[in-house]
Amino acid sequence: MIHSLFLVNASGDIFLEKHWKSVVSRSVCDYFFEAQERATEPENVPPVIPTPHHYLISVLRHRIFFVAVIQSEVPPLFVIEFLHRVVDTFQDYFGVCTEAAIKDNVVVVYELLEEMLDNGFPLATESNILKELIKPPTILRTMVNTITGSTNVGEQLPTGQLSVVPWRRTGVKYTNNEAYFDVVEEIDAIIDKSGSTITAEIQGVIDACVKLTGMPDLTLSFMNPRLLDDVSFHPCVRFKRWEAERILSFIPPDGNFRLLSYHVSSQNLVAIPVYVKHNITFREGSSQGRFDLTLGPKQTMGKAVEAVLVSSQLPRGVLNANLNASQGTYTFDPVTKMLSWDVGKINPQKLPSLKGTMSLQAGASKPDENPTINIQLKIQQMAISGLKVNRLDMYGEKYKPFKGIKYMTKAGKFQVRT
Repeated sequence: MIHSLFLVNASGDIFLEKHWKSVVSRSVCDYFFEAQERATEPENVPPVIPTPHHYLISVLRHRIFFVAVIQSEVPPLFVIEFLHRVVDTFQDYFGVCTEAAIKDNVVVVYELLEEMLDNGFPLATESNILKELIKPPTILRTMVNTITGSTNVGEQLPTGQLSVVPWRRTGVKYTNNEAYFDVVEEIDAIIDKSGSTITAEIQGVIDACVKLTGMPDLTLSFMNPRLLDDVSFHPCVRFKRWEAERILSFIPPDGNFRLLSYHVSSQNLVAIPVYVKHNITFREGSSQGRFDLTLGPKQTMGKAVEAVLVSSQLPRGVLNANLNASQGTYTFDPVTKMLSWDVGKINPQKLPSLKGTMSLQAGASKPDENPTINIQLKIQQMAISGLKVNRLDMYGEKYKPFKGIKYMTKAGKFQVRT
């Protein structure tokens, strides 16, 4: 299946490679670099690139491309899912998945990749199993390994490998038993000049942190489960129970894991959290343009809109921007023509605005089109789709765990056309 894996940084350098079946020359990545040059943005590089003798399947995470080399036809999503699992494992082990973190822990990285794939096929991808096989690096363990020449690889086979629930190790014990669930939704939308929604969809995940003694059996029910489209589950979820009753029934892994991811694509179900009033004008023959922008909360159920960041790629003819922000700070880069406005938290009583003029090149023609506005935001304690957890029950154990649910909405690719 997967023959080789190459890690490519933002500069286009291969800083790590791993081969399972046979060594594939680095020159195969030339096809990837050509596709990268053709793409205007790193996100636009095709995820599957055919070459005369191989297929290159890649994902972009944390400004690093993970490029898998395949020689026979396999379902691309299977490989993409595995690559995402590799990134998540690195994050779990090292705290961050950056080029520096990978280089600092290169021995552990190779040990993990060796366990996650066996002769090119996925073997152990569960965090619990991997942590029993390969101990996460610590300063003390690194010092001891350096002095003694030992490795992080465990001496015993993980207990979970031998059980009917391979994602959970046996004999788990905690003094404080707790289960936390985070419902995180990301809204992608395009709003036209008049304020109408062209497209809008929600990508959501439910991340869990479960620290429970023994072998608990959990059920999680929702107020409105019919909202969820295109649901992807962790292997622990009993799919037949979900199909019949729309209830999540599962024996959870120990620690942090992603319970499910989902998609809400019905446009009438997607609420738009903010509105934008804009007046951006350029006059023919004039050396000045007008910039007027106001933000306000729309459908937020009374929750505060926080961490708002507005950015816009202004036309090439703009030399400078002389603006006044009623809230937050703005920056304009005269080289890249990128305008960024860090708004912070929106106060509904005093809406933030950014107003002023733009200096244009003398004699330059009027720009062909107005710039688009990109918005980033966060709303705590709200799922924009309206999804709500009804109850969480536990069976199989006699103690009472502490349970908590947290909601958050953030903007993905949220674009307003002017």
